[in-house]
Amino acid sequence: MKIGELSKRTGIPPRMLRYYEEQGLIIPGRLPNGYRDYDEHLVDRAMKIRGLLDSGIPTRIIGDMLPCLDQPQSIFVADPDPALRTLLAGERDRMAERIAFLESSRAALVRYIEAMDRCDASRRENPDHADPREPCDTLLAERL
Repeated sequence: MKIGELSKRTGIPPRMLRYYEEQGLIIPGRLPNGYRDYDEHLVDRAMKIRGLLDSGIPTRIIGDMLPCLDQPQSIFVADPDPALRTLLAGERDRMAERIAFLESSRAALVRYIEAMDRCDASRRENPDHADPREPCDTLLAERL
């Protein structure tokens, strides 16, 4: 597939896909006319790379992690680097903190949306008290 199709399927701009190529993270084939030819497996790889970059992991580390992206069940490290392990453990911990924050934020959004829905339902059930300037908590309190 051409870069435009890969971009459309992954949501990653072509310029970023070229950057991944420059960094050696994805390697497209070449057609006889010189155009890049992206294999199907690069859709998944590009999305994983984007996720890792969004998590704050630099491309130099992602490059080392590429074997883990393609075959997570068969990881073998011949010469473990203690400094890299420390760095990766720190990234993992930072990701866990971000995930916890995002989960907390999502829970707050859910509660807020639910409160909005309750308010809307209360106003529909009590049209006489449907002054849009009146706080919803007042309407909800009257219901209870």
